[in-house]
Amino acid sequence: MSRGRNAEDANIVPLAAAATTLAETIRVALGEDIITGRLAPGTEIEEQQAAERFGASRTPVREALRELAAAGLVTIEPRRGVRVAALTLERLGEMFEVMAETEAMCARLATHRMTAPERFALQALHERSATAVGAGDVGGYDALNREFHSAIYRCTHNAFLAEHAQALRLRLAPFRRAQFLGEDRLRRSFAEHEAVLYQVLRGDGEEAGRQMRAHMLTAGASLASTMRAPG
Repeated sequence: MSRGRNAEDANIVPLAAAATTLAETIRVALGEDIITGRLAPGTEIEEQQAAERFGASRTPVREALRELAAAGLVTIEPRRGVRVAALTLERLGEMFEVMAETEAMCARLATHRMTAPERFALQALHERSATAVGAGDVGGYDALNREFHSAIYRCTHNAFLAEHAQALRLRLAPFRRAQFLGEDRLRRSFAEHEAVLYQVLRGDGEEAGRQMRAHMLTAGASLASTMRAPG
């Protein structure tokens, strides 16, 4: 049975609703440099050099580095600076396993709790992302991908779960975007979203959860392949 929105739901803001900040731009660029190996483990990231590279002050650079540290991509040590961390594929698998189970729960609950207008909105959002896939627009698809997942979080009508899922998403943000660098990953991600949406619309929460879990584990595997690729 659908449940109406409560006051707590109104406090959950989709990540894509916030304007892209300079700190986010820096985080995305440095995150992709690290994940693809352009910045090797142990490499020092000097604040002033990074600020000059992006035409920014040190403040957004520090914010970006703090977010990368939270994701485990860099280590920040007092008086020793910032260095690229050594991320193992085993650790990456563990992170995506937790995210997959969390998102599966969200998809299952959202299927049974979302309202009719929310179903229409989710379908419309998915259809919008087809244009980005056709154009090979990684940035555009990444933004719509965030909206799609965030909409499902909200549709659980469980504020605590939605906040937990958003926090995990923020921590894994550099990885989730970098997966789209893999060959044909935009098209496959879109197809996986369609499989989730189909089960949501037909009201099968258990299958929607299974499809979402598979989607997230596939995303993790795609990222692992990108990280293993030479160059």
